[in-house]
Amino acid sequence: MERFERLESPATPLGVRDVDTDVILPMRRLVALKSGADLARYAFEPLRYGPAGGDGPLDPTCPLNRPEYAEARILLAGANFGCGSSREPAVWALKALGYRCVIAPSFGDIFYKNCFQNALLPIVLPAETVEALGEAARAPGARFAVDLEALTITPPDGRAISFAIHPARREQLLEGLDEIALTLKRAERIAAFEAEDRERRPWVHTLPPQS
Repeated sequence: MERFERLESPATPLGVRDVDTDVILPMRRLVALKSGADLARYAFEPLRYGPAGGDGPLDPTCPLNRPEYAEARILLAGANFGCGSSREPAVWALKALGYRCVIAPSFGDIFYKNCFQNALLPIVLPAETVEALGEAARAPGARFAVDLEALTITPPDGRAISFAIHPARREQLLEGLDEIALTLKRAERIAAFEAEDRERRPWVHTLPPQS
């Protein structure tokens, strides 16, 4: 899995609350995907396109389509981002657009967990802080730094903003590990526990298999 350590880029100020997974990647597009390019084409289709949807022109007023954010790798989202279904391809669609980090006041629980399985960093900050970052992102040439090692976001004004991530999730992203690889890092501790448990409860380890 791809590592995440430090990211510097512009940030897209989306700011729409309750963006569910069917907005991030509509189900009718998901079932018809033919290539990775389709993930980017249909990502945020209800927001990025006009009435004709992904078969028509892009809406130039949508922040996701604005040329000044074309190189953005950070998305500033509204509350309850990624709510709705458990579909992991919603995270794939974000990455297909180039995003590696989403900052929001809150996330859908399953979407939040899926981010870590796909090397995308979700950061929770107070709504007023996210709004202030959105305002800063609209300034010409604005760039942000996200440092997972230091657990800080640095906006254009240079003041560091701290954020929190569960230590295991942080380790997972910093080292580019999926959950299986993260578990295998602790193989010696697991083996030691099993050996101790065999001494302490030998009968458990000699039970016949259940049919």
